[in-house]
Amino acid sequence: MDFTNLKEKMEKSIRVYHEKLTEIRAGRANPAILNKIQIDYYGTPTPINQVAGVSVPEARLIVIQPWDASILKEIEKAILASDIGINPNNDGKVIRLAFPELNEERRKEIVKEVRKMAEEAKVAVRSIRREGMDMAKASQKDGEITEDELKQAENEIQKITDKNIEEIDKILEVKEKEVMSV
Repeated sequence: MDFTNLKEKMEKSIRVYHEKLTEIRAGRANPAILNKIQIDYYGTPTPINQVAGVSVPEARLIVIQPWDASILKEIEKAILASDIGINPNNDGKVIRLAFPELNEERRKEIVKEVRKMAEEAKVAVRSIRREGMDMAKASQKDGEITEDELKQAENEIQKITDKNIEEIDKILEVKEKEVMSV
């Protein structure tokens, strides 16, 4: 039985979890929080990083320098309309996003949110495991594999699942440390 498809689906679940984590504001300036924000650039929705240089000169500051100064207001509006919770500071040439220091209460809220996301990723992985188990049982029922091969397939699927759950836990641990130590 081929487990490549299962592995790919589980890895994709982990990638999605990882991408969601990059968007969480942990007190440090991370340009990834701008990834989902788009501006109307001559009638086309365009990500900010495609119309401006985005840099992180300090740990708590992102500087956005548009290549076309006429879109400064557009970028500012898009950031204000987004839910990143930071007010842009526009000086006419660049936009600065200053990240405030996180208090203990906010850090704990963020950790709760990160844990919830981890649990959602684990549920997705377990769901993929269930699909794999069902496929293996169906193959055995159809006579394509023997009962022993079914047991081997189930064991292999469980090993793959355990490995991916462990990976999610490692990512969670790293993010929790990052949030609590900022």
